[in-house]
Amino acid sequence: MRIVVTAGPTREPIDPVRFISNRSSGKMGYALAEAAVEAGHEVTLISGPTALTRPPGAKFIAITTSDELYAAVQEQVRVCDVLVMCAAVSDYKPTTVATQKMEKEAGGLTLRLTTTRDILASLPRGNRSYLVVGFAAQTHDLAAHAQRKLIAKNCDMIVANDVSRSDSGMESDDNEVTIFFRDAPPRTISRTKKIVIARELLKIILNLHQKSLTKKT
Repeated sequence: MRIVVTAGPTREPIDPVRFISNRSSGKMGYALAEAAVEAGHEVTLISGPTALTRPPGAKFIAITTSDELYAAVQEQVRVCDVLVMCAAVSDYKPTTVATQKMEKEAGGLTLRLTTTRDILASLPRGNRSYLVVGFAAQTHDLAAHAQRKLIAKNCDMIVANDVSRSDSGMESDDNEVTIFFRDAPPRTISRTKKIVIARELLKIILNLHQKSLTKKT
């Protein structure tokens, strides 16, 4: 099966040396790509800037900005069976980017931001040929936010995790996730190594994909 995984943060430039980003390490997405390669699937990993080693056996596409990620996803979904959107995409970017380094001035700085493209929402909402797995990193009201995103972004399933904890989630080797489905009760995978969670998630994704194929026949 052809699986596309996005991972890591995006960086939205302010000037040639500064940018807006987030704390994503890319570890969960890389673990998913590794698990899919282990299982014998054809894997494409689209990654923002990280300090991680590329998973052997996966096709690798490096991106930096949310616009670059958008373009890469639009290209890759044409030929995939499953899209796993694990990347932490910046919600905002500067409306203008300075061409030279902005010097520090007294009185502070006002930075005008605009929203970035919503990649999940941009995907076809009709009878698409691939499964879409979204991720929701939350600090509060995890279930409510994840269930709303599941419907609003037209995902087939959402993997949600609490990133307010210091012992799991962003930058950690461990994670704890709750998976939300359209027509089944939520399922939780307790805190463990991200590679273990990745292997369990892959089983769930493949089972859901098989069910979707059965419905179409």
